[in-house]
Amino acid sequence: MSPLFAALDTAKGLESFGHDPVWVVILKSVFIFLILVLLTLFNIWWERRVVARMQHRIGPNVNGPFGLLQSLADGVKLALKEDIIPKAADKVVFLLAPVLAAIPAFLTFSVIPFGPEVSFFGHRTPLQLTDMPVAVLFVMAIASIGIYGIVLGGWSSGSTYSLLGGLRSSAQMISYEVSMGLALVAVFLYAGSMSTSQIVDAQDKVWYGLTLAPSFVIYVISMIGETNRAPFDLPEAEGELVGGFHTEYSSLKFALFFLAEYINMATVSALATTLFLGGWHAPFWIDNVWEGANSGYWPFLWFMGKVLFFIFIFIWLRGTLPRLRYDQFMAFGWKVLIPISLLWTVAVAAIRTVNLNGGFDRTWLYVACGVLLALTIVLLFVKEKEPEVEETDVDAPFDAFAGGYPVPPMPTAVPTTGPGGTR
Repeated sequence: MSPLFAALDTAKGLESFGHDPVWVVILKSVFIFLILVLLTLFNIWWERRVVARMQHRIGPNVNGPFGLLQSLADGVKLALKEDIIPKAADKVVFLLAPVLAAIPAFLTFSVIPFGPEVSFFGHRTPLQLTDMPVAVLFVMAIASIGIYGIVLGGWSSGSTYSLLGGLRSSAQMISYEVSMGLALVAVFLYAGSMSTSQIVDAQDKVWYGLTLAPSFVIYVISMIGETNRAPFDLPEAEGELVGGFHTEYSSLKFALFFLAEYINMATVSALATTLFLGGWHAPFWIDNVWEGANSGYWPFLWFMGKVLFFIFIFIWLRGTLPRLRYDQFMAFGWKVLIPISLLWTVAVAAIRTVNLNGGFDRTWLYVACGVLLALTIVLLFVKEKEPEVEETDVDAPFDAFAGGYPVPPMPTAVPTTGPGGTR
């Protein structure tokens, strides 16, 4: 068997999991829940403050120190609002959809490593709830369940706008999950495992965000599209769909959708940290000058700092980029990201296989990289031929009902006389 996939068939590195007492498992679960809830409250406040600073405003600064309790006040207000269920809604599915969106968002953090082994109330245990040989696939699978909550929420509302928002969201999330999954294949090939803890251990010297930079860039773009965030927030485009799939939701049910969105931001950020930025390892290789940087609870701070870095990217993009058109966004995913991901995956697999078999001539490596670069440039910069527009005679009479629908005339149009003309 090739050593590339040897780690997939062994339990090496996973023997530390599955032996914790029940009370340790319960405490870990409670701490993960509290971390995600508090992180959501902080991220909402942080987003409002950062965007306010970008727009030369103040932002929330009254409730609590620096306005930190503003998110909590908004949550309490939202919980006390009137709970309305539309008459045309399918009530059972309407109530179930927010739950289907929120619960998977919490479950994905069960396999995220927050740090190495620590003393947890006197018990030696990894700073991670659990792990498995296919932990990354588990995260992708559980996150996909959240799509059902959004689709069913849009369908069960009995509203055209909500239905269109749900359809848009499902198409968008499924499409960008393809490129996201392809971006992760290169990490699996280099780490030789799909276990999150083993992938982090494999990055103790060099992060995959550096050695697999194209995969990292593709993943970052895909995770923004996956979470329906600006400039890819097309399922919630106010000008077209009012509020999208959650238009008819209010009170706690809307809060669950809101909570799921921000936890999903934290999930994809934590996954990016784990797979590309060394996980809980100290940034900038501080451990080379400080031996205790990767021991105890310090790695938890490094991990959360990297996660907040990605959260800031979400906020930064929202405050700077305009919303894309939906057809442009889908074309970018299927015609640019996915082909580049496929080419890069094939190149990484070929290079990895040849290296394991004794190496190869670097000349061929440079040739292959040149071909990939040329193909990438062609995909990015060659535009489709736009359909030719027939020239019209501006002096010809204008008939507002010529196409079956009344339209206003252009400033240079000559109106016709009679009932079909302009008024």
